[in-house]
Amino acid sequence: MPKVRLIGLPTDTNSSFLRGPAKAPAAIRAALFSDMGNLATERGPELVGDIPIEDAGDLPLDETPADDERIETAVAQACREGAVPILLGGDHAVTYPVLRGIAAVHGPVNILHFDAHPDLYDELGGNRRSHASPFARIMEEGLATRLVQVGIRTLNLHQREQATRFGVEIVPMRDFSPASVPIPPRPLYISIDLDGLDPAYAPGVSHHEPGGLSVRQLLDVLARVQGPIVGGDVVELNPDRDINGMTAGVAAKLVKELCGLA
Repeated sequence: MPKVRLIGLPTDTNSSFLRGPAKAPAAIRAALFSDMGNLATERGPELVGDIPIEDAGDLPLDETPADDERIETAVAQACREGAVPILLGGDHAVTYPVLRGIAAVHGPVNILHFDAHPDLYDELGGNRRSHASPFARIMEEGLATRLVQVGIRTLNLHQREQATRFGVEIVPMRDFSPASVPIPPRPLYISIDLDGLDPAYAPGVSHHEPGGLSVRQLLDVLARVQGPIVGGDVVELNPDRDINGMTAGVAAKLVKELCGLA
């Protein structure tokens, strides 16, 4: 089994509403390795004992455009060394340079994306690197062959047009069923924005969007994925808005399950 490499991405410079996700990697690690639980995945294998884990720490990001190259380089290096990179965000803007690093080694991949928002804006507030735009950049550059977005409930006209332009498959929350989610074939990358979950399960995010996924629904979709995946991320935890570490605990659970798919 390939080694999983955890890489923290402490940046939120491209956040459009609130800052805070730059503090997330430390909060996710603290929950993941806390004595409140153990390291067993729902599939059975345990992190460390059965799934080799290397924690590479946080990348030294400085909130400048040079961060994209740093992220891309670190992810590509992990892939070339036979590791599966699991990224701890950070805001969702990081997924674009991450996918550039993945594609540099694996070529175009398929993406399973959980979110309240499609993040397909051509630009938001004049920022083409906004956390509301990563999947527009990814699809423009041909970094993904297929993009399936799950939990969407904020699809406005512009993003609907963008979804049609890029051939995105959107699974809205209305009438949602985990069994109806199409699972793209390998090579597969999984991106989890925590605001894809209902705020009742994940209050520690910058953008509360009611009517979302339960943790169980998201896990039921992941249970249908046949690994191994080429990488994944958990993004948009905002510790400043969390309640009793609840969302950090959810993020850690999802990181653990992504590791189980590596």
